[in-house]
Amino acid sequence: MSSPGESRDASLGALAVLSEEMRWRLYSFVGAAHRPVSREEAAASTGISRKLAAFHLDRLVAAGLLRARYDAPPGRRRVGRTPKTYEPAGVDIAISVPPRDHALLAGILVDAVGGGGPVRDARSAALRAARARGVRAGAGQRDRLRPGRLGMERALSLAGQVLAEAGFEPCRDSPAQLTLRNCPFHPLAGQAPDLVCAINHAYLGGLLEGLGATAVAAVADPQPGACCVRLSGRAAPGS
Repeated sequence: MSSPGESRDASLGALAVLSEEMRWRLYSFVGAAHRPVSREEAAASTGISRKLAAFHLDRLVAAGLLRARYDAPPGRRRVGRTPKTYEPAGVDIAISVPPRDHALLAGILVDAVGGGGPVRDARSAALRAARARGVRAGAGQRDRLRPGRLGMERALSLAGQVLAEAGFEPCRDSPAQLTLRNCPFHPLAGQAPDLVCAINHAYLGGLLEGLGATAVAAVADPQPGACCVRLSGRAAPGS
């Protein structure tokens, strides 16, 4: 599975390819056909040569927007060489500046609703699902490390890596604190701040639990234009 950063780069590349007018027209034609389209058909639809159509179609394939195969279009006899045909690759393209990750929030809510048990309190179910998803994210990162105690600074660094990929824009303000300069759930957080911020807090707490980061806490700290949670080192016992 690709990381959010890789998905962003792929989406930017796809948008760059589609910014060329002829490629956009060819991409739209193939998508509207609802069947494999030959180079000849694509060329005829746009009034360009077969060779030029092939060039643009293959660029769309290279960008992951179309799939190509050698197969005669339906209803036509195969005479001679089997033609190359094109069809949509079925990918979604999404770019947000600053980064947004509504898929993460939607996934948490799907987990909460589809958990299988009785749901008397939807909010509690969402918070449990958020924490569980955070635990999985943290455990996945922790599995890459050697066994042993995870100190505060290392825990903040690892948490920052996970959260950077999710669009939180972490900033290490001090050795003991990680602030999150972006809210990936905006503008939904503005519509339902109590619910969305609580889900976010539960997710980040679960992330630290999954990492085994007992020396770090997720602290609610709403700030205008930023995430409502920061990660802070806990004071050592007896200090």
